[in-house]
Amino acid sequence: MSRFIEVPARMLPPETLDALLEAFVTRQGYDTTDTGTGMKGWVDELKQQLARSELIIAHDLKLEMTEVMTLTQWRSFGRDLADDEEEGDY
Repeated sequence: MSRFIEVPARMLPPETLDALLEAFVTRQGYDTTDTGTGMKGWVDELKQQLARSELIIAHDLKLEMTEVMTLTQWRSFGRDLADDEEEGDY
């Protein structure tokens, strides 16, 4: 069984999705003045990226945490996790 599951954005309540996207904006260090509409502008842009499958929402079953990630972050994270698990096999 996989430790991570992808969560479709449409399955989340709107407030939860907005909170996850706001946390992502903050964590990535986006300038919220860039859009002219502040945080809401970035959240709207990220929703479009989710719709285009450029971002994913992943839930970690072990840590019980849900994160928004770019596909690059997701792929890198998966490789890092696989490396960690392989090291534990020795």
